Amino acid sequence: MPNFCAAPNCTRKSTQSDLAFFRFPRDPERCRIWVENCRRADLEAKTADQLNKHYRLCAKHFDPAMVCKTSPYRTVLKDTAIPTIFDLTSHLKNPYTRHRKQIKELTDEDIQRIKERRLASAEQTIKKEDLSNMVDNEPQLSADEKEYRDYLRSLFEILFMLAKQAIPLTTGRVSEEELKSNNFQAVIDYCMNAGDEALRKRFEVTAVNSEYLSTAQLNQLLDVCENTVREEMLMEVRESRFYSLVTGDLVEFANSKHLPVFLRFVNQQNVLREEFVDFLPFVDGDEAALVESLEALLVDRWGLSMEDCRGQAHKATGTSTTKMKAVAVLLMEKYPLALHMPCSHLALNIHLANNLPFPNVQIVMENLRRITSFFKTPHTQDELEKAISIQFQKNEEKRNALKKMCSSGWTEQHNIFDVLLDILPSLLLCMDSIRDNAGRKFSSSVTADAYSIGESIADFEVIVTIVILKNVLTFTRAFGRNLQGETLDVFSAASSLTAVLYSLNEVNDNIDVYHEFWYSEAVSLAALMQIPVSVPRLFLRKQRAADLGEIQAETYFKEYVTVPVIRGIMQEVEDMFCDNNLRALKCLSLVPAVMGHMKFNTTEENFAEVYSGDLPNPDTLPAELHCWRIKWKHRGKEVRLPTTIHETLQLPDVKFFPNVDAFLKVLSTMPVLKVEKGTGDAATERLQAYVGSVPAKHLNKSLAMLHINTHVKHDLDVMVDKYCRLYPEDDPEAEAEDVGDDVIVTKVI
Repeated sequence: MPNFCAAPNCTRKSTQSDLAFFRFPRDPERCRIWVENCRRADLEAKTADQLNKHYRLCAKHFDPAMVCKTSPYRTVLKDTAIPTIFDLTSHLKNPYTRHRKQIKELTDEDIQRIKERRLASAEQTIKKEDLSNMVDNEPQLSADEKEYRDYLRSLFEILFMLAKQAIPLTTGRVSEEELKSNNFQAVIDYCMNAGDEALRKRFEVTAVNSEYLSTAQLNQLLDVCENTVREEMLMEVRESRFYSLVTGDLVEFANSKHLPVFLRFVNQQNVLREEFVDFLPFVDGDEAALVESLEALLVDRWGLSMEDCRGQAHKATGTSTTKMKAVAVLLMEKYPLALHMPCSHLALNIHLANNLPFPNVQIVMENLRRITSFFKTPHTQDELEKAISIQFQKNEEKRNALKKMCSSGWTEQHNIFDVLLDILPSLLLCMDSIRDNAGRKFSSSVTADAYSIGESIADFEVIVTIVILKNVLTFTRAFGRNLQGETLDVFSAASSLTAVLYSLNEVNDNIDVYHEFWYSEAVSLAALMQIPVSVPRLFLRKQRAADLGEIQAETYFKEYVTVPVIRGIMQEVEDMFCDNNLRALKCLSLVPAVMGHMKFNTTEENFAEVYSGDLPNPDTLPAELHCWRIKWKHRGKEVRLPTTIHETLQLPDVKFFPNVDAFLKVLSTMPVLKVEKGTGDAATERLQAYVGSVPAKHLNKSLAMLHINTHVKHDLDVMVDKYCRLYPEDDPEAEAEDVGDDVIVTKVI
């Protein structure tokens, strides 16, 4: 779409000229001066952000000395540039012509104010020139200082190379002598042998057997790298203003647990990003303390505002799930717009099961995580397929279907419990076969894991729990699949929640009938696997100690498994999709494809009240939404309706609907919505890959940060400047936070 010049009596546009066009500045004071000089009265009421987004001035209105051509394809303004060249009289020659860009008539007060501003500007220019002369007169870097900066630059390059390739700083050796030879020093040696003069000169002036680079210095280098890369991402978050907070599963390194923290936001190119920004130390104990730590990290360290947080999602497992649920509740009490939603990276049924605080359910979920890890070992998948072939040798169709499902990440799918129940006999047969290890293909650790998993799943309580989870979560499976689908699917899911809750309530009201069928299914499966029906030993012991008599197995599993699971799932669904969450999801009807599906009979304004404070002009929202519907309802036949928020935000004319534009950007940050492939969805996957490939004792917080964010642009010279400013070479070594293994690079001849 062409850019038009906002200056009065100027009709230039970008399609008719090679001239550069410049946005109004974001800085409110500079922007006000531009508007004053333009003499456009209609622009005075607009904010700096609105002017920056929607208005341009062509290069003809600037002094040529203010315009810099940095390349044949790029022209920029100096930071102090102000437009001063305008035609404010030519319209007087034809007074009957209607002019869209009305010129403001200056009053005496306006003239006096402009004179005062110009005088102040002239004084400021003189001061800047004096300061510039002082800078020019400063001494240049000495040869030693240049060599030192080149040396630092080489070290930063090496650290980024190690991070990109997920190479730990040290190997598995821990003796004092062997620490003299580690991955970091090996790369330094290689670079020196390859001709890096900066490293070699530094090496030559270092005394024999002395520290070439101490652990404290290395930690300082890593700290500068990490903070510089993080600041690049945080600048984008601050520019976009609104964001959502996403946390991952706990990662253990340096003898403590850490909570991975991600931020989801829409950048200046209107692309949804989800970026990993840091690890937060996770201390077991008070949830309020963890909330305070999160707030301190986001607000005090990163300069963000919790008032701008529009969503939160916490991907937790095991005992941490209860704590993270409490954290979400506390955050929503303080910041009601930080809506707690499921994470788009995790199937809803897995999320619901993870959040159930019952020991038998947590045992099943822990077994699933162990099974996922176990079948990454070579040859184990082959054994599972053999067991499936044996178990279903008379049913070729079922056999082939199960083999296909088990080879495609079934432990992350929405139908995880259906597949688990189908392959459970084969899974137990596979574990027994690997434990026997007849062909000696597996190590002792693999056979030990197979024995442990086999013993765990060969338990009647586990079988009953799996059967109950499979049957209860059948009612939420389609709902969860839609939540991870296209925008229209998510909108449909929000509309179908009432039906999901109705089905779950119907099961709860008729729990005796449903439990009888489900218990019978569990007994049949246990008989097939030759597992006896029994009440858990621990419960029986407590019953006998209290002299309460015996309890029937069916009654026990109804009271302690079926009823808690069905009620727990109902509560989780109601909490996760409260009224505010549903209102937000129903606002997805702003997307044209959803609008078309609803025959353009949508009422977003009824649900938009919660976000009225986020809109530039909330009073005009109803009229703007009406125009938005009319635009798409009466489109040409060849015009295709955008199907996602991302596609809609990329439209060139969405900027003419500022409320819709802002609304879509806020909605886009909701954690439940999937991130478009290739536009920032890989941070979680890269973290999992790094944690999986590097041994826990060699995990390094800073290297993990750099590895996950290798796509973020970084300037080595900026890092060198920052390091020299924070840690001058002449100063004694400052204490640095220990972020990993002790690494001492020593000169040895």
